[in-house]
Amino acid sequence: MFSKRFNRPIVITEHAELRMTERTISHIMLLDTIDTGTTKYSDETHLWVYKHYPNRSDNLICAVLVLEHSVVIKTVMHHFMVTE
Repeated sequence: MFSKRFNRPIVITEHAELRMTERTISHIMLLDTIDTGTTKYSDETHLWVYKHYPNRSDNLICAVLVLEHSVVIKTVMHHFMVTE
């Protein structure tokens, strides 16, 4: 996969793949979340990207990203709550 938003290839960790399977999050949904979701940065390279999908009843889908030479997906969550 490749992120148009970040102009980098995407690397999904084994942990993230397992969480995606457990939470019924497809690669298509993950890519859509990464490229069109809302971002919240922790610092220059660490961030959350999240998005609501109306056909799901588990609040926001969120991917935890690290921007390196690629976009590394550390984990994928649901029932994500945004805090300011």
